[in-house]
Amino acid sequence: MVPSLCVCSIRRVRKKTISRRKPCIRGLLLELIGLGTILSLGTGNSIALDAANAQVSGSTNVLNSSAMVPLLDLFVKKGFVTQEEADQVKAEAEAEQTNSQSFLQESLSKWKISDGTVNMELFGDVRLRYEDRQAQDPQNGFIELQRERYAVRVGLRGTLFDSFYYGVRVETSSNPRSPFVTAGTSASGVPYQGPFGKSTAGINIGQAYIGWQPWSWLNITLGKMPNPLYTTPMVWSPSLNPEGASEQFKDTVGEADIFANFGQFLYQDTNPNRASPGYFGQGSLGNGQGAFQGGGQQTFLIAWQLGVKYHVTKDVLLTVAPVLYYYTAVGADVNTGSGPLTPGFSDTYVGQGAMAANNEYAQSWSGYPSGPYDGYYSDQTGINDLMVLEIPAQLKFNLWNLTAQIFGDYAYNFEGANRAQAAFSAANTLSQYFIQNLPAAGGTVQPITSAQTQDVKAYQVGFGLGSSNLVYTPTQGLVYGNSSARHAWEFRAYWQHVEQYALDPNLLDTDFFAGDENLQGFYAAFAYAFSANVIGTFRYGHATRINDNLGTGGSGQDIPQMNPVNTYQIMQVDMTVRF
Repeated sequence: MVPSLCVCSIRRVRKKTISRRKPCIRGLLLELIGLGTILSLGTGNSIALDAANAQVSGSTNVLNSSAMVPLLDLFVKKGFVTQEEADQVKAEAEAEQTNSQSFLQESLSKWKISDGTVNMELFGDVRLRYEDRQAQDPQNGFIELQRERYAVRVGLRGTLFDSFYYGVRVETSSNPRSPFVTAGTSASGVPYQGPFGKSTAGINIGQAYIGWQPWSWLNITLGKMPNPLYTTPMVWSPSLNPEGASEQFKDTVGEADIFANFGQFLYQDTNPNRASPGYFGQGSLGNGQGAFQGGGQQTFLIAWQLGVKYHVTKDVLLTVAPVLYYYTAVGADVNTGSGPLTPGFSDTYVGQGAMAANNEYAQSWSGYPSGPYDGYYSDQTGINDLMVLEIPAQLKFNLWNLTAQIFGDYAYNFEGANRAQAAFSAANTLSQYFIQNLPAAGGTVQPITSAQTQDVKAYQVGFGLGSSNLVYTPTQGLVYGNSSARHAWEFRAYWQHVEQYALDPNLLDTDFFAGDENLQGFYAAFAYAFSANVIGTFRYGHATRINDNLGTGGSGQDIPQMNPVNTYQIMQVDMTVRF
C-alpha cells in the first residue's frame, strides 16, 4: 500500500516526502475523477432517441457535483496539493470528460433518424407450432397432417410530425391467411442435396401503410394495412391485411363511444383495364370477350361499418358494430384458355368437389395445386352474388377479479339465394360437360339435387375468461398472441356455423374449419404467459358438415384435396415470443 494514500501516515512524514508524493496524489485524483465521469455517463446520462434527434441528455460535469469539488478543496487545505495543482487536475479531468462525451455522441451519430420522426417501434413475434389436422370424407376416407411449423414477423411502426404515421412488416409465408411455414419441407438444392433448406420460408411484405390523423376523431390509412374493421375470425382470417384505403371516425356521446369504419379494399388488379382486340386472347378486354372477364373494372371490396361501445356500468362494456360488404365487380379470369374449369374470382362459385366414375368421392381430384384444371373440377373462389351484412358483438364484464366476455357474430348474404341458384346450374352443367366431352377424365363434378337457397347465413357465439390486465376483442387476446402480461392467462371457446353461400370463401380463417364453408363446430383455446413476452397456447377444434346435399366449398391450402369434408378436427400447440 502506498503510504501517501493515508492521511495519518502523510502527517508523519516530512515536507520533502510530501512534495515527492504529490505527483502520485494528482494521478490518484485523476483516476478518481475519471471513474466518477464514467459512472456519471453510465448512470446520470441516458441515450435517447427523442422526437427529433438522438442525443446524450442529462450530462453533468462530475467536477461540479457536491463530492469532487469539496474533496479537492480539502486536499489543498491539508497541503496535499497546491491550488495550482488542483486547478490543473480539474482542467485535465474536464478534457477527459469532454473526450468521453464526444466519443459517445460520435457513436450515436451513426444511427440517423429523420428530424420528422416523433417515435419508432420495433415489433413482431416468433412462433413455433406443433399441429395435427384430420379430415374425413363421407365414405370414411381420411387425410391427416402432423406438422412442425414456424412463423416470424418483424415490423417497424411509428408516428411522424404533422399527425402522420406509418408501418411496415415482413413475414415468412406468402400465404395471406397464415404466416406459418412447415419445417422439413424445403431442400438445400436440386435434386435434394440435403435437409434443413431455406426455400420454403421467405421475406414477404405483410404490411406497408401510411396514415394521417389530422384530428383525434379521424384516421385515414392507405396501403396494405392491419384490418381496420371490428370483426371476428368467422368472416375474416386474423392474418389478412387488406390493401387499399380506410377511414375511421370516433366520438363520445354520454356513455357511448360511437365509431364508424369505412374501407375501400382492392380485391384484384385487373390490368390492363382496356386493350384493342387481339392483344390478350380473343376480343377486347373492354367488351368482356377477351381473356379477362369483368369488363376490365378494378374489383373493390367496399365496407361500411357503424358501431357503438356502450358503458353500461364502469365494469360492463357492450360493443355492437354492424358492417355491410359490397363487391364492385367480380374480378378477372386470369386462367386464360380453360374457361369454367379453373378457379377464378370472375367465375361462378360452385363449391362442389369431384366425383369418380363409380359415383364415389374422388381423391386428389379437387385439391390445389395438383390434379387436373389447377386442382379443381369446379370453382371454389368466385365472388358472384355477395352482399353480406355482418353484426359482431361483445359483452365484457368483471367476474371474480377476472375479465369475462360473451361474444358472437351473425352474417347474412342478401344475394345468397341467387348464389345458390347459380351454383346449382353451374354444377349440373359442368357434370354433364365432363360426362359428354371428357369421358377419359374418369370423373365429374358432384351434382346438386336442387338449389339450396336457404344456406345463406352464418353465426358464432362464444365465451371467454382471463386475467384482467389483458386487452380483449373478437380478434385480440392472449390466445391470439397479440396481448400479453406476465403470468396472465385466458380461456376462450365458441360455436360456429357457416353455410355454403353465406360468406366470401377467400376471407375465411384457415386455422379452424380449414377455411371451408358448409361446416359447423366448436373451438376452444387456453393460453398462459410464462413472462411478459413468452406465451404458450393450446387450441382444439372439431367440425361436421351441415348440409349433406352440398360439398364444403373453399380454397384453403392445408387439406384442399378433400371435398366434401364430413368431419374435421385440429389440434395446435404454440410457443410464442413477442417483441
